[in-house]
Amino acid sequence: MPEQPQTSRGAATYRRILDAATEEFAQHGIAGARIARIVTAARTNKAQLYGYFGDKERLFDAIFLGSLERITNVVPIDADDLAEWAVRLYDEYLRRPDLIRLATWARLERRPAGHLVETHQHYDDRKLAAIAEAQAAGRVRAGDPFDIMAMVIAMSMAWSPVSNVYAASSQEPDAVHDQRRALLRVCVQSATATGGGGASPS
Repeated sequence: MPEQPQTSRGAATYRRILDAATEEFAQHGIAGARIARIVTAARTNKAQLYGYFGDKERLFDAIFLGSLERITNVVPIDADDLAEWAVRLYDEYLRRPDLIRLATWARLERRPAGHLVETHQHYDDRKLAAIAEAQAAGRVRAGDPFDIMAMVIAMSMAWSPVSNVYAASSQEPDAVHDQRRALLRVCVQSATATGGGGASPS
């Protein structure tokens, strides 16, 4: 079984491995990532990496699942303002484009169809309950809460690193981002408002 660091020095090495591996996996994917590059960047050795994480697949798991936790915790859903939630997701993708790239590699190399992770309930159930509650109160349009959530997330990713049209950068002028945020708010509000955007799904 992989071990956990027991000292402050070990914890620092553990963190360096995670940081270096995040960059490596985000750039090269699971198959293309190289342990040799990770341990060099982390200033450690393969024995230490394998001791902490077991193997490359479990190292990716630790990083990828950690990225999902980060997005869930840093950008918690607000079902009463799904438009603002989408905007905050947009901002998180600007801050951490590597997190979106990790999800893309997981989709391409592991689960090309269906839920992105087996433990999707852990990440989705609270969001779905919040949307269902807002629907019951008449604040969000009718429809499958999962489909509502998936649509809002997809809209928030329109300019993310997975876009096949244009990937935004934090280096762009603030005015450009403000324009996109305004458009995103309007579109999500229109798509999720009760009685708006055409007939509700059956």
